[in-house]
Amino acid sequence: MSAKPDPDKQGLSRRSLLIGGLAAGGLVVGWSLWPRQYRPGLAATEDERVFDAWLKIARDGQVTVAVPQAELGQGVYTQLAQIVAGELGADWRTVAVQPAAINPLFANDLLARQWAPAVLPVGADRAGEEPMIADAIDKLATRSAFMVTAGSTSIRMFEEPARKAGAVARAMLCQAAAARWDVAWESCQAQDGFVVFQQKRLRFGELVDEAAALDPPDPVPLLPSPRNILSGTDQLRLDVPAKLDGSATFAGDVRLPEMLYASIRHGPIGDSRLKALRSAGAKAIIGLVDVVTNDRWVAAVATNWWAANKALDRLAPVFVTSGSLPSDESIETALAEALRIGKGWQIDGRGSLLKSLEKSAGTRVFEAQYNVAPALHAGIETRCATASVRGGKAEIWVATQAPAAAREAVASALGFSASDVILYPMMAGGAFGRALDPAVAVEAALISRQMGRPVQLTWSRAEECLQDHYRAPAKARMIGAIDGAGQLAGFAAKIAAPATMREQLRRMVRGDLPYQAWQEAADERDPLAVEGAMPPYAIPNIAIDHYPANVGIPTGRWRGNADSYTAFFVESFLDELARAAGIEPLSFRMQMLTGQPRLAACINGVAAMANWTGGAGGEGQGIACHVARGSYIAVIASARTGDRGVRVSRISAMVDAGRLINPDIARQQIEGGIVWGLAQALGVATGFEGGLANVRRLRDANLPTLADMPEVQVEFVRSDADPGGIGEIGVPAVAPAVSNALFSAAGVRMRSLPLLSDGL
Repeated sequence: MSAKPDPDKQGLSRRSLLIGGLAAGGLVVGWSLWPRQYRPGLAATEDERVFDAWLKIARDGQVTVAVPQAELGQGVYTQLAQIVAGELGADWRTVAVQPAAINPLFANDLLARQWAPAVLPVGADRAGEEPMIADAIDKLATRSAFMVTAGSTSIRMFEEPARKAGAVARAMLCQAAAARWDVAWESCQAQDGFVVFQQKRLRFGELVDEAAALDPPDPVPLLPSPRNILSGTDQLRLDVPAKLDGSATFAGDVRLPEMLYASIRHGPIGDSRLKALRSAGAKAIIGLVDVVTNDRWVAAVATNWWAANKALDRLAPVFVTSGSLPSDESIETALAEALRIGKGWQIDGRGSLLKSLEKSAGTRVFEAQYNVAPALHAGIETRCATASVRGGKAEIWVATQAPAAAREAVASALGFSASDVILYPMMAGGAFGRALDPAVAVEAALISRQMGRPVQLTWSRAEECLQDHYRAPAKARMIGAIDGAGQLAGFAAKIAAPATMREQLRRMVRGDLPYQAWQEAADERDPLAVEGAMPPYAIPNIAIDHYPANVGIPTGRWRGNADSYTAFFVESFLDELARAAGIEPLSFRMQMLTGQPRLAACINGVAAMANWTGGAGGEGQGIACHVARGSYIAVIASARTGDRGVRVSRISAMVDAGRLINPDIARQQIEGGIVWGLAQALGVATGFEGGLANVRRLRDANLPTLADMPEVQVEFVRSDADPGGIGEIGVPAVAPAVSNALFSAAGVRMRSLPLLSDGL
């Protein structure tokens, strides 16, 4: 039976009913004062028809997919569009993308649950195991339009709603075609941008007017397998052509009529306030228009950015800071004291650790201490935002991982309602968690209001380094007990680190200043501060403890997050324990992999890739593994000694990330994560003196160059499991694998990141 279109409908009728079932978790919120239905938020021209919150189709057949996650270089524009287009049956050559508007439909419930342990009371950490808590979190995320890109959640959260969106549009197009042909719509197929029935075919563009006015079937007819005609295949990235020819628009590329350019200076880390300026020299700068001051910063506004930044040099702002200024010594002291005399919170564990540590029946107890320095985000693009504030309205162009939070922050700073702020999310030239904070958007808006003209604010590289929210420094006391049979009977990780996630949320949600956020979070337990410290091995007795530390610097989310240092602690120490037990490191891990077949497959696979010998034959080799966010990885680093010392010659990685949407992009992400892990192992750290970071240029961050790069091998375990996280899993295991390889090659154990920071 064919469906007949209703001529009175215009393509949006009953769409809110459809949309209410698209995104996972809590979209129909049973709160009396909160809407139960949501409109798509997609704008359409007269030649386009909106099908749901995810896509619209034009009369010429072009399919435009609204992507609710920020494009940070991770390929999310391509992969989510690929899922939608595959279920739709679109021709990939006709697919385009645009950032999704802020909408509760796109709330990232998965990330909200992932972050929940940082704010839930003791005893309620495992939100996923508590249905009532999980449901409440989902509803809160929906109500606040929690559209956040972080934690390798984009595909895991949005694969299903993206599939449903494509499937619904496909069914509606088939219904429209079936009505013309007077056949059952279920007998029609959509492929390559056409609806087909036997020898008959119609282009999508010919059907959009009729199709958009129809009611979708219930239930949504998904294709039999997620591996549809596009998903699981290497498709050209949609963002690559524009990035190659320079036409891609980033925040710094925005140009508006009468726009001015601004540079900014802040005070030292802490409660810093502007005290004085010199003005005589600045007035001589050609192009300087004005100077805008705030209690905590000063900005120069000019007809070009160079003039604005030069004017700030001449202004030589003076700040006064309350309290002590952070230094390398104060950070080290804070971590050491937290570990020595602070209150520790057991975050995870099993068995009886104390009993396993008893030195009886041949049990040997080993201890080691590890350190990790603060690190820079070091994105290629410094913080930048363009703002136009006029007539009680504001428009903001900014690369942000949290658009709703950024909009709220701008509205609050201006005294506007959120509905009076339009935010345009831009692609980011590297963010890695830094773009979770909205400060640059707020500053640009305040400057624009004062100037009465559009203003583009760009932070200098030095300002980016000085005002970063750094990867948390950490110190760990590791304890292991090996019984008389050479088995690892007990394992403990006591980790001192700031409560970074609690600090991050205070800045994002409450709008706290950085020093306020870290001071209030200083003594709070944060399970995410030790995320990844629970080993994936069958060790009978384990305790993972967090010792909150007030390190006196702002810290934030970072690619790999806490896993980036906890994996270094765990996998480096396991290497030490293996050698103490007299067992080669790979076999030591394999014998503890009960119930972990996916990780075992990764270890076996990477051993074959790297020709694992354990370091025989003059080549040092180190192995490290990690499990996080539904993905598994094993990494082997190979190192050789030569006239120029020890050099890492090859890094091999075997990954099980479940079902891959775009294998080529997945490979890019793992390779990028390996480079990031090498940067963590070799550099990207900064010291502090007088409240200021001492690294202020990329060339001083000791980042790896092309000449430094070893051969990189990446392979994937073929899997039909649900997709796991890709963007971060490549990072954590690299530094410990390299450290273990250097020990294998040179016999020197390095327990600090960056490696060699303590010398040889």
